[in-house]
Amino acid sequence: MLKKIPLHTQIIIGLVLGLIFGLVVIKTSIPNSFTIDYIKPFGTIFINGLKMIAVPLVLASLIVGVSNLGDVSKLSRIGGKTIGTYLVTTVLAVTIGLVMVNVFKPGKSLPPETRENLMSLYEGDAGSRVGQAAELQKQSPLQPLVDIVPDNVFSATTDNAAMLQVVFFAILVGIALLKIPKAKAAPVIAFFDGMNDVIIQIVNFIMMIAPFGVFALMASLIVEIAGENPDSAVQLLMALLKYSLVVLGGLFTMILVVYPAILMAFTKVKYRDFFRAIRPAQLLAFSTSSSSATLPVTMKQVEEELGVSEEISSFVLPLGATVNMDGTSLYQGVAAVFIAQALGMELSLTQQLMIVLTATLASIGSAGVPGAGLIMLIIVLESIGVPAAGIALIIAPDRILDMFRTVVNVTGDATVCTIVASTEGELPDGLIRKSNPLTPNE
Repeated sequence: MLKKIPLHTQIIIGLVLGLIFGLVVIKTSIPNSFTIDYIKPFGTIFINGLKMIAVPLVLASLIVGVSNLGDVSKLSRIGGKTIGTYLVTTVLAVTIGLVMVNVFKPGKSLPPETRENLMSLYEGDAGSRVGQAAELQKQSPLQPLVDIVPDNVFSATTDNAAMLQVVFFAILVGIALLKIPKAKAAPVIAFFDGMNDVIIQIVNFIMMIAPFGVFALMASLIVEIAGENPDSAVQLLMALLKYSLVVLGGLFTMILVVYPAILMAFTKVKYRDFFRAIRPAQLLAFSTSSSSATLPVTMKQVEEELGVSEEISSFVLPLGATVNMDGTSLYQGVAAVFIAQALGMELSLTQQLMIVLTATLASIGSAGVPGAGLIMLIIVLESIGVPAAGIALIIAPDRILDMFRTVVNVTGDATVCTIVASTEGELPDGLIRKSNPLTPNE
């Protein structure tokens, strides 16, 4: 019976039941220790599972993504436009997210008592950061640049906080695979391609326990923060609502403002026609929360409805499914600052710039599957010294927000694909109508 229920519905059921269970515990005589000792560990296992596959996920998917560039001499121009535009839209997305979360401050709405309870949950992590912060103040201004290059790549792969080093190494490997003879590169690429599929399957395994993990995280979070004051739980839920509205506001800004502006600047395509053409891909993205699963429909729509050549779409869109995660990057920026605000931590301008850098680079290695955004958020949090366990604060609405941000991811891919085709002179003046734009083509 459970298998017949879609995963996203199971997760929603899990978080609702976790919320109800937590409220029941704090309203009745059930000891809080039962939830902490016997329920919370399952949530911890879920988070550890996500952490476990973060490094191999980034390493394999990024190497495959870069090596898929193919013949550098032939595709260098298109590749440069594609990657450059993807990076620009990703930086714009993170920046919009940071501006909105700093303006509306959803995490600041928590009262001091609730914030102190939250801080006490993670005081071990927070205390360990004090010494690290003192060390950072003594470092050279160029130390972050130095830190990108690992002195031992195997050591870097054992530390999620060193993810930028893993990204740097993966990019080097991908470029090197393009430079050596294809006969020698093929088995290496095939290995990482297969490894990437294996990692994605492991993500699927981990997401199978997501309903139970979400239940445990939600129940234990409500119990822990409520303490002797049950009203704290309600206050946290109101803060989560404000946080969700800030994320949604940023995502709709990307779809309704940023992408139309870019299309108007570089193409003659009307955004209403563009939106109508890719609507099937957006609907599929919303229902699956997977830009990779949506890729075939996205390619079909931009080719048949927008007239983009197969040569352009077959290069730009698969690459975009790997390296372009505008919605996910925006969400990471908002979530990281919200968690810091909720824990009473002040983020400096340097730390927020680090969010832009880390979220942009992390999105390059983010697989287009449900749950990958949560993994990348852990990377962003650890890069700025915010306790990674703080994701328990925002995991409740994550699945719902994942559906919306995947729509933005797919829309961004299609936008960049249309722009590249236009600049290459391969976009017709009028839209092609080979199929019904309201439904995926058979």
